[in-house]
Amino acid sequence: MSSDVGTAELFETKARGADTARSNGAELLHSSRGDAAATLFLQKIADASSSATIDASRVAVVVAHPDDETIGCGALLSRLANVTVVLVTDGAPRNGVDALHAGYETPAAYGSARAKELRAALAVAGIGERQIVELGVADQEVCRALSPIARRLASLFERRGTSIVLTHAFEAGHPDHDGVAFCVHAAAGLLAERAPALIEMPFYHLGIDGIATQSFCDGEDEVVVELPASQSAVKAQMMSAHASQAETMVLFGAAVERYRTAKAYDFRSLPNAERAFYSTFDCGFAAQEWAPLAKEALSALSLARIFRL
Repeated sequence: MSSDVGTAELFETKARGADTARSNGAELLHSSRGDAAATLFLQKIADASSSATIDASRVAVVVAHPDDETIGCGALLSRLANVTVVLVTDGAPRNGVDALHAGYETPAAYGSARAKELRAALAVAGIGERQIVELGVADQEVCRALSPIARRLASLFERRGTSIVLTHAFEAGHPDHDGVAFCVHAAAGLLAERAPALIEMPFYHLGIDGIATQSFCDGEDEVVVELPASQSAVKAQMMSAHASQAETMVLFGAAVERYRTAKAYDFRSLPNAERAFYSTFDCGFAAQEWAPLAKEALSALSLARIFRL
């Protein structure tokens, strides 16, 4: 495990550095260079029938919790040679409720179990310890640490020469998911023209009749990968490895994975018509907290002018 810390949405400017770019009032937009890189990568992963591995030495998958990597792109991970998998949280809320529900006496014990499950799942995809980066943020606390996490990710991307990042769509499903989406986009803003291209994956959101899983909340697909039996079996095996999350995993399937070039979000307000699924359960975070925390982080990162705050 690496202790290293430190789209297709980029902050494209003619300035050489992020500081210069921000001082010149760079605007949030899709970079043609970033879009091209994302499109090329999406073309490679679209053919699930191909047995050829993809060089992913400059690709990072950045997700909130252990099991998100499997739900979002488990089958794809088995095709990505030398990919880096970044876990922002340890999957163990500090209030101990989830730990007790899963049969563990303490959050620490629960977090340790989830770390083992993560490694077992990734081993199915052929991913080893040196490819795993854990930031160790407490589960349910990402939104209260947006700016430091964004800086750590920017540092990580720059040091590793990351050119493609796969991460969460902004969908108001779980606050940690939205927080990670924000942090990856903000990291791109800090890196300006050196930013990686961003590809996003859907997890869950509040639909018309309750939870809707593995589909984008705006219904706009770009690449829908119908997994062949062999890859579906890999994904299913990875899902089973997350044994403590069995109740959650039944909500997700192993037949399809969806990807698209990341949207250019205005993070000052919630997505999905501000309908937050996490308002339907206790996750230690209220929907009305999002906007002020996002604005505060943008200001702290000197990215506020991009959104004309």
